[in-house]
Amino acid sequence: MKTITNAFPTATFNAAESKATKLKSTLLAASVLAASMITGTVAAQELSIQEKAVAVISSIETGDAKAVSYINPEKYIQHNLAVGDGLAGFGEVLQMLPEGSAKAQVKRSFQDGDFVVTHTEYNFFGPKVGFDVFRFEEGQIVEHWDNLQEIAKPNASGRTQLDGATKVVDLEKTDQNKQLVSGFVKDILIGGDMAKINNYIDNEDSAYLQHNPGVADGLSGLGEALGALAEAGMPMVYTANHKILGQGNFVLSISEGQFMNNHVAFYDLFRVDNGKIVEHWDTIETIPARSEWKNDNGKFGF
Repeated sequence: MKTITNAFPTATFNAAESKATKLKSTLLAASVLAASMITGTVAAQELSIQEKAVAVISSIETGDAKAVSYINPEKYIQHNLAVGDGLAGFGEVLQMLPEGSAKAQVKRSFQDGDFVVTHTEYNFFGPKVGFDVFRFEEGQIVEHWDNLQEIAKPNASGRTQLDGATKVVDLEKTDQNKQLVSGFVKDILIGGDMAKINNYIDNEDSAYLQHNPGVADGLSGLGEALGALAEAGMPMVYTANHKILGQGNFVLSISEGQFMNNHVAFYDLFRVDNGKIVEHWDTIETIPARSEWKNDNGKFGF
């Protein structure tokens, strides 16, 4: 493993970040606990699991009680380390919920087998961007992972953390696109072999659209960010990749490492076109010390 000074620096690690994570989980808690008070299971309208996941996220804002029937109240494994496992853990944080303040708008989503990924704009005590990953069994959610970050101003190229392409296409290329991103993570993010960068990203600035607020478009923006990080003595280190999820042109990489001397989770979403990475979104979240965990499931555990 090599230490690399990466082009994805965005996280601000402070008490507000931890509070935001807890609050987001609290919002989910309100919906999930409501499900336990519904007699029986609300019949699904033949929705896909992707539609169910989006409905659950949207219900944080809308209060739609039907959406919570898509969560299995008897088996719900939580990987948000600020929340206890299952419904009991949600109950402990329910009192933190600020009534009427929740906002949740899913910007993009896709399905990979039993997994659904959502990329969402939240607003609770300030604007946030988050990735959520849900695992389904027999049509119900049984496991949840997430990664949150505060929303920043647009980057030097005028792009935000949430705008850009949303349409899932090229379904027949799903496997090869996942392999491409897996190679990028292995060679570039973990291996630090920048000589291979053109295997994954073309040179023209217009060929690589960047949504990280600290990085401009293209490999030129990448180079400037690398230089700034090196000068500041703040390397970003990817130590392990835990999951690659994708559908068509969208692929999410979930990794672990260090940034600004913190143990962090990296969620990197890539759009692939014609065998190259052409667009990138991300979130970085600090992993709390083991003594602070509210469950034993870990941040990853795929």
